[in-house]
Amino acid sequence: MNAAVMAKQALLEGTTEAERFRLLVEAVTDYAIYMLDTNGIVTSWNAGAERIKGYKASEILGRSFANFYEEADRRAGVPQRVLAIARRDGKFQAEGWRVRKDGTRFWAFVIIDAIYDRGELIGFAKITRDLTERRQAEEELRRSEELFRRLVEGVTDYAIYMLDPSGIVSNWNAGAQRIKGYGPDEIVGQHFSIFYTDEDRSRGEPARSLAIAEREGRFEAEAWRQRKDGTRFWANVVIDAIREPSGRLIGFAKITRDISERREAQLALDRTREALMHAQKIEAIGKLTGGVAHDFNNLLTVVLGSLDLLRRYVPNDDPRVTRLLDNALQGAQRGATLTQRMLAFARRQELDLRPVDLVELTHGMRDLLQRSLGPQIAIETRFPLALSSVMADPHQLETSLLNLAVNARDAMPAGGILTIAARNEVTVGDAKLRPGRYVRLTLSDTGEGMDADTLARATEPFFTTKGTGKGTGLGLSMVHGMVEQLGGQVILHSKPGEGTAAEIWLPAAEQPAATGDAEAPTAAIERMQALTILTVDDDALVLANTRAMLEDLGHTVILAYSGEQALEQLERTSGVDLVITDHAMPKMTGSDLAKRITARRPDMPIILATGYAELPASTDATLPRLAKPYRQDALAYAITNAVRTRRDASS
Repeated sequence: MNAAVMAKQALLEGTTEAERFRLLVEAVTDYAIYMLDTNGIVTSWNAGAERIKGYKASEILGRSFANFYEEADRRAGVPQRVLAIARRDGKFQAEGWRVRKDGTRFWAFVIIDAIYDRGELIGFAKITRDLTERRQAEEELRRSEELFRRLVEGVTDYAIYMLDPSGIVSNWNAGAQRIKGYGPDEIVGQHFSIFYTDEDRSRGEPARSLAIAEREGRFEAEAWRQRKDGTRFWANVVIDAIREPSGRLIGFAKITRDISERREAQLALDRTREALMHAQKIEAIGKLTGGVAHDFNNLLTVVLGSLDLLRRYVPNDDPRVTRLLDNALQGAQRGATLTQRMLAFARRQELDLRPVDLVELTHGMRDLLQRSLGPQIAIETRFPLALSSVMADPHQLETSLLNLAVNARDAMPAGGILTIAARNEVTVGDAKLRPGRYVRLTLSDTGEGMDADTLARATEPFFTTKGTGKGTGLGLSMVHGMVEQLGGQVILHSKPGEGTAAEIWLPAAEQPAATGDAEAPTAAIERMQALTILTVDDDALVLANTRAMLEDLGHTVILAYSGEQALEQLERTSGVDLVITDHAMPKMTGSDLAKRITARRPDMPIILATGYAELPASTDATLPRLAKPYRQDALAYAITNAVRTRRDASS
């Protein structure tokens, strides 16, 4: 073969390759692709750019690409800044508003790549996609063969390559090499199905995508694709059919973009939305639960009070009647316990906060815990020599420990070990805990454990893995609500077959726990000085029941069904010795009524009856509380305590 023939063949081969590049770029219909010189002057323009931006080549060639920016961006120097970034970093990528010739705006995804020739910057390759309608229009690239080659080779954010009609890769760009990991010599001549996952190949996805592109002219999808090293990425794929003017199919133009990060961001957003919806659902359930518990407290106040009075007046010589009354009282007391759990979940129960020694509290509960767990379960305690006291309601904390212990028992049907441990902690703060000192109390069992799905739902209200009738599903919810109300948090760790560990983080107390038992109501009701008591409640049953209990104690009772009526009664009656008012009343709450009464009669003892902890911040903290539901002995004790406290304050 002589030199002339060899030169002619080389030229023919070069022309064929250039023709492929030209056909490739002309086949891309979804992007505005054009060149800028080093100053940002438009030096080439394609039909896609004309469709998206509205300028003809004769109108924009030789003009600055800043014409596509809004006036505010031009004044801020944004066009010059993006070119500087592309010059410095090799590329610029962003989304933002752009302006068409007719002044309308569209949201654009833009990539600017710096183009070098022998190390010298000769301009920029710019690709713009109109994301406003998520449609792609035909692009006709009108550039010289060399500019086409430089443009395609300069784009590194998209894999742009050609396929023959059977799906064989016929050329390869730098973006394809970067995204998929293959060099041109490794992939040209290979079938493009090599990029698909085994599952997609077994379903015939490569052939299906080419068939759709051939039939409809275009195929677009998002799916997993596979790199040379076997790793997967989430890809946006566009395949356009390339035809001669006669209509004969000569191949396909394929553009692939790695959108793994965008997909992860969308999945993270979806998870956040799901978590928000879950939190809103739990909040709604909490509000509903708190409202139901408030009404239930009123009913239980009536039931317990009436049963107390009935038991006092019914003869004790009939054991059947006594047993029935005892059963009724026990059932009502269980209802009160359930109500406290509901309020704990809703974070609305009244808490008697005081420094609590966890070591002393746990040791004091040991016999109760052992009886509840049974002989097959051993209890181990691990406490440091110096453990801070915690700020908590000791009774609620005991109930929480008992609930967790019972859950551990149910997870160890064949027996095991329950370990109760604690240690001092200091945190700088996170999403749930404020900075400060805490005590981490941990109950660990050697039971069955929970899988990830069960663990995720463990603290949901009314969720239980126990059989029907064996659990309310409020145990862990109560613990969770009580601890969060204290400013702490509950963390569960569990794996199937490895047991469960429940961590309770409680704020450390500034002062050590007091020794000895606090003063509490006595079981026997002592007779006291007869008083004239104004009782206020918007619930007629509660009001009538409270009146009956007070009169049984020897007091004179004046009734009021609202705050306004209470103030009127005080104006008409000068001999009122004490006021007992419900807090949750319409128009004027019990807290508001107490302020009005104190302003008129500062020496008047006032008792606030409520089952809520969420009282207004302005509520007088020294105001005596009477927790609903209350029985006659608690009512008598509250009256004695309120009168004595007011008397001591006046002396």
